[in-house]
Amino acid sequence: MRLVFAGTPEFARIALDALLAAGHEIPLVLTQPDRPAGRGLKLTPSPVKQAALAAGIEVAQPRSLRLDGRYPEEAAAARDLLTRVAPEIMVVAAYGLILPQWTLTLPQRGCLNIHASLLPRWRGAAPIQRAIEAGDARTGVTIMQMDEGLDTGDMLLEHVVPIGPRQTAAELHDALAEAGGRAIVEALAALQDGGLTARKQPEEGVTYAAKLDKAEAALDLTQSAEVLARRIRAFNPVPGATLRLPGLADPVKVWRAQALPEQAADAEPGHVLRASPQGVDVATAAGVLRLLELQKAGGKRQPVEVFVQGWQPPQAGE
Repeated sequence: MRLVFAGTPEFARIALDALLAAGHEIPLVLTQPDRPAGRGLKLTPSPVKQAALAAGIEVAQPRSLRLDGRYPEEAAAARDLLTRVAPEIMVVAAYGLILPQWTLTLPQRGCLNIHASLLPRWRGAAPIQRAIEAGDARTGVTIMQMDEGLDTGDMLLEHVVPIGPRQTAAELHDALAEAGGRAIVEALAALQDGGLTARKQPEEGVTYAAKLDKAEAALDLTQSAEVLARRIRAFNPVPGATLRLPGLADPVKVWRAQALPEQAADAEPGHVLRASPQGVDVATAAGVLRLLELQKAGGKRQPVEVFVQGWQPPQAGE
């Protein structure tokens, strides 16, 4: 099929590669403008732009698609490009811009979105992280016919992906990205054959995956160890969970941890029970949180057996 692809991060790049490998014609890619990255804050193209240029595809990077917004000239130029290309479908994956009505109706068959959850659960910006944080046993990708709502369009196809008990957001992202690439190729093939039926989303079970906030990174030890262990997995790698340990001026980042079944009934939440090569055990409101991989401010990630060589909790009276 003749497609326009709109996407920005690595999740979308994998889908673009899958569509190209399947033989679809993609004359135009839309992606976010280049952003500063790295220590030198050098302007860096998105993963999707890099893949598109490598494949010889024209790239457009409007800051907005709203004709009545802050950048109407850029939106109008994008509309002219899309009109010239005349795509059958626009495929959207983690693009990062709101699509106004004119973009939804310009392609002959509208716009399809690759969404990283099993809708209607986890509509919104951070479905991967929120699924882990909530303790979901499974998630997946949904191919959806886009409308003007927030992930409210009709569902065309789903691929289920289990969530492992120790899986981080980074690991689940990679699994979902691969599933998304397979799902969109399958959906387009079925659409061409007339074998794809749109289904309305159920009205029950709707949840919203709020955008991640850096303020959420600080671990609240008045929560249970199980909840905290899930949050650490959900926030790995971004924004990273943080915790204050006694004797250190700055919070440390916690990259891996596990909830222990034992209780620390006589210890206040936050009290360090012990520090050994097996883990730094911290009391919580319910259960013990064992820290397994940490990072001091300005330092590198360290497994706990290395971390405790340079830190031990102060003894009483110190």
